[in-house]
Amino acid sequence: MPPTSPAPAWRRFAAIVYDALAVVAIVMVVGLLAQMVTGGKLFDEHGRMLTWWYQPLQGLVVGAYFLLSWVSGGQTLGMRPWRIRVTDASGEPASWKRGSVRLVIAALPLALVLIFPLTSLKAALWAPVIGWAILLSPAWFDQRRRAIHDMVAGTEIRRLPT
Repeated sequence: MPPTSPAPAWRRFAAIVYDALAVVAIVMVVGLLAQMVTGGKLFDEHGRMLTWWYQPLQGLVVGAYFLLSWVSGGQTLGMRPWRIRVTDASGEPASWKRGSVRLVIAALPLALVLIFPLTSLKAALWAPVIGWAILLSPAWFDQRRRAIHDMVAGTEIRRLPT
């Protein structure tokens, strides 16, 4: 595939909005399946989780969605309508290694939710959003429109030819 130009940052952000909808759908389906497996006993009457495996399962399934999308076709569902894809610097599809590094770095802001015991729920929920804003901010200024996780993984978001 011939090299294409870096995608404008606004296309990346538009794709993120679409992908957020896909992630909500994935989380809902995994939640439904988990409720079915536990006979509706995933949470107690106070809303506390009764299973240790539910949140890791959600993370694995959502992570697999992104990793498989980037490695197998270079595009998530959100990237398709905006005609962008993840590649390496030469325009080739991202490898499993690059995709995995990209996923781990991009997911790091989720760990900021762990500040909840030290602060309010509102602050704990805003912390990952601020973390992602920091990770994505270089895409507005970098000549190749890379975010921090792209710089670390050696990936780029490219426009597809029309």
